[in-house]
Amino acid sequence: MTTSSTQDTELRESIAAQRREVAEMLSGLPSQSWDAPTLCAGWRVREVAAHMTMPFRYSTRQFLTELGQARGNFNRMADRSARRDGALPPGDLLAALSDNAGHPWKPPGGGFEGALVHDVIHGLDITVAQGIDLTVPEDRLRIVLDVITRPKTVKYFAAELTGVELRADDIDWSFGSGTPVSGPAQHLALVVCGRRLPTGLLRGDPGRRFAAA
Repeated sequence: MTTSSTQDTELRESIAAQRREVAEMLSGLPSQSWDAPTLCAGWRVREVAAHMTMPFRYSTRQFLTELGQARGNFNRMADRSARRDGALPPGDLLAALSDNAGHPWKPPGGGFEGALVHDVIHGLDITVAQGIDLTVPEDRLRIVLDVITRPKTVKYFAAELTGVELRADDIDWSFGSGTPVSGPAQHLALVVCGRRLPTGLLRGDPGRRFAAA
């Protein structure tokens, strides 16, 4: 087996484990929590779950039809689909995630690394907003941190990181330069991805910049 195939196999194992853990977390939520807000602006838990499972529920033809209706704007298409599909029964969304833990979906141009980032960040969108203690294992988190701090990805998320050094206090990791903002690495990953976090999760004066209003 080549190095590339080995890496892909390991990534797929990490993706499957991440999906199973998110599915287990969702299965334990009381019904009212599916209507609770997440860190994705305007999306409740049900919309995030719908978005996470969209690649498993849509055929290529359906995806292209939806994208065409959104005039090629993926973000517009994703938002519309999540809001519509979020009306599905929670059990259906949960099954779509747990039954597809090993699904080989990869975001266009993102590879399996991108798929892992997608599942980790959206899982945290739910757990951090709800105050659920679900720690992402360090090996997965380091892959996510490497991907999201690449110049192209930082530009895509457009978080205001000027003059700030993000400094993890649970693993050896930092990003940027300037006044330190510290906290758990998985919370800092959300900052890089443009999320606004609940107050009190970060330390350092610039941390207020990344707190929810």
